[in-house]
Amino acid sequence: MSADLTIILPEIILAIYAMGALLVAVYTGKDALAKPLLWTTAALFTIIAFWIGVSPDVGTGFSFMIVKDGFSRFAQVTILLSAAAVLLLGHDYMRRAGLMKFEYPILITLSVIGMMVMVASGNLLTLYMGLELQSLSLYVVASMRRDSIRSTEAGLKYFVLGALSSGLLLYGISLTYGFAGTTEFRGVILAASGETPLGLLFGLVFILSGLAFKVSAAPFHMWTPDVYEGSPTPVTAFLATAPKVAAMAMFARIVFDAFGGIVGDWQQIVAFLSLASMFVGSIAAIGQSDIKRLMAYSSVAHMGYALMGLAAGTAGGVQAMLLYMAIYVVMNIGTFAFILSMRREGRETTDIASLNQLSKARPGAALCLLVLMFSLAGIPPMVGFFAKLYVLQAAVEAGLAWLAIAGVIATVIGAFYYLRIVYLVYFGEAETHLDRDMPPVQWFAMVVSALIMVLGVINMFGIEGLAAVAAITLVGV
Repeated sequence: MSADLTIILPEIILAIYAMGALLVAVYTGKDALAKPLLWTTAALFTIIAFWIGVSPDVGTGFSFMIVKDGFSRFAQVTILLSAAAVLLLGHDYMRRAGLMKFEYPILITLSVIGMMVMVASGNLLTLYMGLELQSLSLYVVASMRRDSIRSTEAGLKYFVLGALSSGLLLYGISLTYGFAGTTEFRGVILAASGETPLGLLFGLVFILSGLAFKVSAAPFHMWTPDVYEGSPTPVTAFLATAPKVAAMAMFARIVFDAFGGIVGDWQQIVAFLSLASMFVGSIAAIGQSDIKRLMAYSSVAHMGYALMGLAAGTAGGVQAMLLYMAIYVVMNIGTFAFILSMRREGRETTDIASLNQLSKARPGAALCLLVLMFSLAGIPPMVGFFAKLYVLQAAVEAGLAWLAIAGVIATVIGAFYYLRIVYLVYFGEAETHLDRDMPPVQWFAMVVSALIMVLGVINMFGIEGLAAVAAITLVGV
């Protein structure tokens, strides 16, 4: 039992911290503790990320319900660091908007615990518990701005459609249990090899449908633009980073650990989700006038590219997916650092037209935004280009050349709306400029993200090798 507890010690520490912080905040100054809680939470995330990163693989616990290996370590470190960064980015915004409540960092902590359980699950029920802990916390933070119709609408839509996706996932789990006789991944993979029962295939389809909602894959993306637009911008930044990594890692864990014996059966489903996501996201983003909605459709398209790596069904494909998600998180942190600073005459704005002639008022911010947009579009020599290149190569090597060609076409389409932002920034019609002030944390995050997009081409800061080890841990050689 003590060995089992050691395996989930990081999650236990975060849970005790969240419960202790809740008790202290309720019985003391409440919102007066919001700021120190936020900074403490971010520091704790960073410390635990470092701890997990330097720890060796510790195996399984609780009768294979938890699996701590190289794959879960890579995903958990990415989740924790991105959550810490987004918490710090949103501090100034939440203070100005009057949303600096003590519940905010606590709910984010509970959500992160759920994500850490999701990516380390070895059992369908453990996975579902982690998923629901993450989701319930996110439903609340999405609707934190209670005096805003859009925010409450975002939380309600997210909750209703999230409940639908949970129902699909649970139905798939029940079918899988019925035909496999177990909810353990190692038992399911034995049942799902050779002559696979038809009911088990139906279970796989329902599980993948439920997971597609969590990664915002088309045609299960309908919640994304409304929730991104209606949520407070720091919450939108969080939704666009850590939960995406967790959902994609969970996706990979299920298809390889539980259904790795029937790659041919789920490969075509994942390839379809990838194809639909790339084109729906790229085309729908073109007509957007709100930058948060544009980033929502952008995330749909990017999840399509990440799913392309997963569709390859190989260790190289998983490595490409992990690299893509790590780079995607950095790009989004930098982009949302700028979006959080978008204010005109002291009022928040997310209108893309407000970026007109930004280069004259804020040349440094304009240059960073140009680099980030080029990287999101996949234009060389930015790191975002190599992220796309890796998933395209993995697809071609797996015999999915048609999907890779479709990905290139979708990239060309998607480049339009990223380059349109760059055009407005440097050549747009003169309008009232955005306010010049930008909090130091946001400025630092934007500059560092832009530098990573440029300097990362040298050796990817070593994450390429880490992603390879994580992929081999999950899939094998």
